[in-house]
Amino acid sequence: MGIPNQRSIKLVFHLKLCWRPYSTSSSLATWFYKYVDISNVHSWNSVIADLARGGDSVEALRAFSSLRKLGLTPTRSSFPCTIKSCSALCDLVSGRMSHQQAFVFGFDTDLFVSSALIDMYSKCGQLQDARALFDEIPLRNVVSWTSMITGYVQNEQADNALLLFKDLLEEETEVEDGNNVPLDSVVMVSVLSACSRVSGKGITEGVHGFVVKKGFDGSIGVGNTLMDAYAKCGQPLVSKKVFDWMEEKDDISWNSMIAVYAQSGLSGEALEVFHGMVRHVGVRYNAVTLSAVLLACAHAGALRAGKCIHDQVIKMDLEDNVCVGTSIIDMYCKCGRVEMAKKTFDRMKEKNVKSWTAMVAGYGMHGRAKEALDIFYKMVRAGVKPNYITFVSVLAACSHAGLVEEGWHWFNAMKHKYDIEPGIEHYGCMVDLFGRAGCLNKAYNLIKGMKMKPDFVVWGSLLGACRIHKNVDLGEVAAQKLFELDPDNCGYYVLLSNLYADAGRWADVERMRMLMKSRQLVKPPGFSLVELKGRVHVFLVGDKEHPHHEMIYKYLEKLTLELQKIGYVPNMTSVLHDVDEEEKEIILRVHSEKLAVAFGVMNSAPGTTINIIKNLRVCGDCHTVIKLISKLVRRDFVVRDSKRFHHFKDGVCSCGDYW
Repeated sequence: MGIPNQRSIKLVFHLKLCWRPYSTSSSLATWFYKYVDISNVHSWNSVIADLARGGDSVEALRAFSSLRKLGLTPTRSSFPCTIKSCSALCDLVSGRMSHQQAFVFGFDTDLFVSSALIDMYSKCGQLQDARALFDEIPLRNVVSWTSMITGYVQNEQADNALLLFKDLLEEETEVEDGNNVPLDSVVMVSVLSACSRVSGKGITEGVHGFVVKKGFDGSIGVGNTLMDAYAKCGQPLVSKKVFDWMEEKDDISWNSMIAVYAQSGLSGEALEVFHGMVRHVGVRYNAVTLSAVLLACAHAGALRAGKCIHDQVIKMDLEDNVCVGTSIIDMYCKCGRVEMAKKTFDRMKEKNVKSWTAMVAGYGMHGRAKEALDIFYKMVRAGVKPNYITFVSVLAACSHAGLVEEGWHWFNAMKHKYDIEPGIEHYGCMVDLFGRAGCLNKAYNLIKGMKMKPDFVVWGSLLGACRIHKNVDLGEVAAQKLFELDPDNCGYYVLLSNLYADAGRWADVERMRMLMKSRQLVKPPGFSLVELKGRVHVFLVGDKEHPHHEMIYKYLEKLTLELQKIGYVPNMTSVLHDVDEEEKEIILRVHSEKLAVAFGVMNSAPGTTINIIKNLRVCGDCHTVIKLISKLVRRDFVVRDSKRFHHFKDGVCSCGDYW
């Protein structure tokens, strides 16, 4: 039968031959006893180690149990892999029993055994026990320190991890040369992981300097973790510098850099790194890579690039990968192709809560609340328990469609039926839902009853609703809170100024303008993107930078004249109130989304759907104009603004003018 390996040993254990040490009724048993001396503890140690390293933790624990039942005395080598198996299973009961056994046989203070115990208690969430054990170790090594630091990181106590690292450095300087704890790259990875979980880049920069000083910057693991730490501190460009400085890169390095850019909204840069990875010899992209690239395509609305990645997914036979499939759903939804997302969703053999949630969110952002709720109900019937994000998606779908009763029902049900405490995002959705429906007092009372402090999103939703329904008094309350929370955001001042203008309070309008001027606040420029033939074209308000801008303005002027013939009258409420009527109309004509629409119609085949992305909320006048143009030129437009999707067809928008 050959020399035993992990698979064959595991088979023997599954047949429970280890429980019948004197049985000779099976040829397998004969084989087992021929090659494995069950009276030798070292043989059992090998079996335990082999099973543990092979990921069969349950059988590893059974092997240790059999060792004890045979009356054998465990050695120092019997415990680390046994305890590691308890850690892998998060089995605190078995872990405590292993600790007790280690104590009985005098190995609890052994460095490797104690380090394994610290790791086990940490993974079981028992940090107090882990720290007590750590403090009792008479002479710690780097493994002990790393285990405890990692334990703090795993249990979201990054501050304590960094404090412990500080203690390590102090102990290192206090001990005489030659007796100090030699640091290694593994402990630095744990420390940098802690840095990625605390706010502020100062700590990360300090540890980075230490890494360079000690010569650990050449480690791939350290470099990868350092990239992640800077990204979590909001420094993606510094992450790229770390990436560029790394002499050696593995697939994790490339995947991390792509993900950092994609999650930071730097989609073009993410795609550039991906193309560099494809050209790099010795590195192959995988499911993780493609998921990150799909995220970049989703943020950019790059449908053509997203389809190419989808084709690559099919070639690599990764469509059944849950993470990749979910990323495809998200990409198609955010590129305005919700039906293609649904086809991908239906083809998935295995779906998890993220897959279902992505489809609910996709329908919701396209204003198709009925379909979003239908998917949600199917998810519940399929036995998949909705999570925190699922309910954010459900409530957002209700908000986009004005489904007040349904939204209120699920807001209450998430706590009582699913034991999920409403968070700031859920409150934000409900305030938006109540506010847009005109239930301003309900929205305000909900805010006052929140268990956590309302953030700028919650107050911003209320202010936006007050602007729609012209409630100056409540708008002033919301605006004052926003000025305290986010004093440099120009949008809130503009909203309140326009609210005052609607009420004819011109002195307050002027006061807002002067306040903005004194604080040097400038409204961020609106821009629109349109993708044609794989190339993304960007338009600003009144843009004259595009090489074809003269032709675009001439065509837009022609369209405007045609629109006026069918009754179009410019909606001036979106323009500053201290501009004369003629100038207001000129400003409206050159809004970025109108330029993008005109360019798209001029440069695409008849009948082609035109996709546009707007960084701000689409204004009322542009919304009206695009509806009329869709009927005039018989074209469909899909516009993604900062809030949702608008599907324009035959003079009608999917939002029903409710956005």
